[in-house]
Amino acid sequence: MEERGKKVHVLVIPYPTQGHVNPMLQFCNRLASKGVATTVALAAAPFFTQPSAVNLIYYCVHKGLLKVPISEESSSVPGLPPLLPAEMPSFIYVGGSYPQYFHLVLNQWLNVHKADWFIVNSIYELEPQAVEEMSKIGPTLTIGPTIPSFYIDNHNENDKKYELNLFSIKPEEASSTTKWLETKPKGSVVYMSFGSLANMSIIQMVELAVGLIESNYFFIWVVRESEEWKIPKGFVAEKGLILKWCSQIEVLSNEAVGCFFTHCGWNSTLETLCLGVPMVTMPQWTDQPTIAKYVEDVWKVGVRVKVGEDGIVGKEEIKACIGTVMEGDRAIEFKENALRWKQVVLQALGEGGSSMKNIDQFISSLREKISDN
Repeated sequence: MEERGKKVHVLVIPYPTQGHVNPMLQFCNRLASKGVATTVALAAAPFFTQPSAVNLIYYCVHKGLLKVPISEESSSVPGLPPLLPAEMPSFIYVGGSYPQYFHLVLNQWLNVHKADWFIVNSIYELEPQAVEEMSKIGPTLTIGPTIPSFYIDNHNENDKKYELNLFSIKPEEASSTTKWLETKPKGSVVYMSFGSLANMSIIQMVELAVGLIESNYFFIWVVRESEEWKIPKGFVAEKGLILKWCSQIEVLSNEAVGCFFTHCGWNSTLETLCLGVPMVTMPQWTDQPTIAKYVEDVWKVGVRVKVGEDGIVGKEEIKACIGTVMEGDRAIEFKENALRWKQVVLQALGEGGSSMKNIDQFISSLREKISDN
């Protein structure tokens, strides 16, 4: 950081994937709205719209490799019930399967003693015990949710979409999706998406397709172009749409959507909580199993599918979980909890909210550091 006139200037270097870049850009937009100049260093990416308040520079990345042993014992995490092995992050539970990611996670702590702050894309009220435990390692500030401000406080009415999309969305496709949703009753649509990285087996794709059809709800299923060939031949979505990509936050904000069938990526989870939508979770890797634990057992806004002994989530399980969240005995509970957490999450960035106070504290600390130097 440096002083330019009377301004603090911050250099931000996010991990170069869409799920990391977009939250950091939203955080930088928030800083810019408070008079802090920001520059974001990025690996080049397609379909990027230059945000007006944030400068960009580009760099090349190189990945490392590491194989590590794991423990099969159950673990305890502050704020969570005891975790079974399959509920732990996959780079711990599935030993050696994600060496590059594990290398990244381990090595980001090597210089932890030099950090002035840990800036966390979360909300204190969502996981207070975990934040308090993190604070024992170093000063921790939660600054989330990092979603477009239109869905939070509308401090920037033009901030409705994320700046970076790995896959293009034609305006006419977005418009037709919105029009389709507007013809459906409130809470009648299942939205299904597994993010930009999940790679399903052909068998699993067939079970998802049949489960969706036999659940007999309206649905939107996002299937990346690289995954389309796995959809069973002859599959006809009479009650739904199959899209290559969409503006997820716009879909989730539509009142026709009754639940989100999700891989439980952190960004998707925060978006869903911000918009008060219950979830069916089918975590794939990294931290997603642990996030699913929060969804089901802490926030109580949905259920997690059970994986069969063959490693596949069957169509009957898919149908049952969708039915449970959409209109089962606990459906009202899930919706009420989702709406309650929505208010908690949105208040965090309101005046006097936990995240807003942390952002102000962070900016103040930067200005004090400059003045001391």
